[in-house]
Amino acid sequence: MKKITELLRILPVFACFGFALLSCNASSENGENVQDSDSTEVGEENNNDYQTITFDAADGLTVYGNEYKIDDSSPVIVLCHQAQFNKFEYEGTAQRLNDLGFNCIAIDQRSGGPIGIHQNETNLAAVEAGVGVDYLDAIQDISAAVDYATQQYNQDVILWGSSYSSTLVLWEAMSNDKVKAVVSFSPGDYFPEIGSLTDSLANLTKPCFITSADFEVEGTNALLSKMTLGENQIQFAPSENGHHGSRALWLNQNGGEQYWDAITNFLNRIK
Repeated sequence: MKKITELLRILPVFACFGFALLSCNASSENGENVQDSDSTEVGEENNNDYQTITFDAADGLTVYGNEYKIDDSSPVIVLCHQAQFNKFEYEGTAQRLNDLGFNCIAIDQRSGGPIGIHQNETNLAAVEAGVGVDYLDAIQDISAAVDYATQQYNQDVILWGSSYSSTLVLWEAMSNDKVKAVVSFSPGDYFPEIGSLTDSLANLTKPCFITSADFEVEGTNALLSKMTLGENQIQFAPSENGHHGSRALWLNQNGGEQYWDAITNFLNRIK
């Protein structure tokens, strides 16, 4: 398989799906409506929990991230946000993953935006530099984050995506040997211009955890229809409504602890 970054040089990018917005009714990338809970909260922020980091993407753009580090040797997860969001999608989630024994690096992708008072610094830098900020442009930032985490921790990484980035991390996991496992919250075959993800997933052999909101399960089943789940390959379908993207793990989300139980079990199996 050609690397996504090679395909991007010759293929046009078309943004053809809706955005998931913070604390309001929105559309997910597959065009279905997402109804947020009335009591959505991000985890409580403690600036002592993380360190701001930067590194360069292949095109020279500075990528910004928050590093939630517990030590030099524990497994490391690279966390990628959904549309219109930034690294603070994982505030609260990253700390809980720390408690489970995982270092975390949450990044700002160039395709994203503000959450409350927190700006997407990579997006701002990209706009200032005049480079593309469409969804597929963000694969450069994800690839660079994998390289950075691998170098810093001297180990392969677990790559985690949310909504549009949940699709990008699946593509990246299939083409990047530095990714040992992949976590995907609400993926879809969002980018037909680079190929069929449904067809390609038939060849995914790495450990994976793939999940969605309840209303997205049928679409996820179709996405995985050519894939035979092997050892440590999990599709989790919530019994409650759940939520689109990694926001399913935020405080006070419908069925949030179900997701936490499932992802904890998966991570402990591949730790």
